Amino acid sequence: MTKMFSIIHVIPSMKEQAAGPSYSVYRLSKSIESQDFNSSIACCDGGVFHGNKNIHSFELGIGPRKLGNAPQLYQWLREQTINGKIDVIHNHSLWMMSNIYPGWIKRQFDVPLVVAPRGTLSQVAFKSGSILKKFIWPLLQKPSVSIANCFHATAESEYLDIRRLGFKQPVAIIPNGVDIPDLPIKVAQKEVKRLLFLGRIHPIKGLDMLLKAWQVVQVKFPDWELKIVGTDNYGYLDTLRKMSKDLNLERIEFAGAVYGDDKWREYYDADLYVLPTYSENFGMSVAEAFAAATPVITTKGAPWSMINEYEAGWWIDVSLDGLVNSLRDALDRPLDELREMGLQGNRMVRDNFDWNAIGEKSRALYSWMIDGGEHPDFIFKR
Repeated sequence: MTKMFSIIHVIPSMKEQAAGPSYSVYRLSKSIESQDFNSSIACCDGGVFHGNKNIHSFELGIGPRKLGNAPQLYQWLREQTINGKIDVIHNHSLWMMSNIYPGWIKRQFDVPLVVAPRGTLSQVAFKSGSILKKFIWPLLQKPSVSIANCFHATAESEYLDIRRLGFKQPVAIIPNGVDIPDLPIKVAQKEVKRLLFLGRIHPIKGLDMLLKAWQVVQVKFPDWELKIVGTDNYGYLDTLRKMSKDLNLERIEFAGAVYGDDKWREYYDADLYVLPTYSENFGMSVAEAFAAATPVITTKGAPWSMINEYEAGWWIDVSLDGLVNSLRDALDRPLDELREMGLQGNRMVRDNFDWNAIGEKSRALYSWMIDGGEHPDFIFKR
């Protein structure tokens, strides 16, 4: 009888279900499940997935919430390992105690460990955020990551981040996948067209640059509006509202987070999507916009060079001038032309980001880690 392998994904939280790592880790786990693989998730906040039998959620213990201390999660990982119920641990993200525990388990029991930084090792992300990083990295996080058997990068840029920091382990480059919703082709003409941002309201997303660019273009394009949708992080939404008022911005709307069908409706109703990010390991919202056949402007802070290859939008330098120029170009184009670009983007994600293919690659990665042999061609040893 063939042995059933058990993969445990560890992630700090599943709370942000609209996009990002919470969504992609959940879908990755589902895509791996087969007759030979069990896959489940351990986290500190199950979010809307709470109660799912394949998601094990644990309460935070004593200490700063930013540190994410969760002794029950660590104890559960130990017990599962001792009982032979873990064949590979796949850690997602860094900086929380839940991302350090897998290294401890690896050190104690020599369980194969994959580390997916999920953008945390980019130069911008590495230097930003909590001052605790300066202490956590040398004392806890780097020792835990350094003993990983393999890294998982979602794009070549993240592979380069891993190598830049001196890690020499093999790196598997496996992108996130995207679900393609069943939406009708856009045909209706519109008096007012919409530019959309949807994601975390966080400084790293470049929303300050977007507001400054909107100030420049809003007068020339009175038939366009800007809508910013997402969950507020660290009170940054108030900063943006004040900035919007100070810049005398017109036709701008801030809306809260949306999920499920409401999220897809936002992408579908938009005529152009923008992610002016300073740094992104993948940019799930870009893939989702294309899945809804909406063209995209994003920066080279996100690994989406294929946008230019498919003529599906604009992949620009991380600069105010670059954003202003691309907006002028895009907003001046006929709606039919933008929709054709959106259809090209839809073809792009269908060609490259199918979850079934990503599940197959992930299973090949785990099989190689467990059984050895020739490494798959998407795993780079140096």
